[in-house]
Amino acid sequence: MTAGRPTKYDPDYHPEHAYKLAMLSHTDEEMAAFFEINTDTFYEWKRRYPEFSEAVTRGKIPADAEVAASFFKRATGYDQPTEKLFLFEGEVIRADTVTHYPPDPGAALNWLKNRQPDKWRDKKQLELDADVDGAPVAFPIVRVYSPKPDESDAA
Repeated sequence: MTAGRPTKYDPDYHPEHAYKLAMLSHTDEEMAAFFEINTDTFYEWKRRYPEFSEAVTRGKIPADAEVAASFFKRATGYDQPTEKLFLFEGEVIRADTVTHYPPDPGAALNWLKNRQPDKWRDKKQLELDADVDGAPVAFPIVRVYSPKPDESDAA
């Protein structure tokens, strides 16, 4: 028999609500707060109860896909059908138009950095082939030399 407090987990309640919260793009921490449990307990529920873990995952996949699609549109630019309203001689006139949203360079670069990090990351690795005293150098060696004191300073 295990000692300790009984679990608050309810298989009839928690998976359904976890799914809905994940669909609304809540983070694990926010879901834990909703269930009034510690985040570590939330992760334990995901490990211990497969139906709970699966509900969270099922909810996050469509939400993540929607965000990814929106981010892609922002990175590449898109056209959005809109309606403009005008007032002419006291009469409201509706006009169907298309609003163009140009590509966002920041979003495009972020997309590329995540999708092709070897080509687009900011940090470049410098490899040196030099060696010092027969040993390979993993990083540049900087030697600081102090100037010799003048002969006149010694007096």
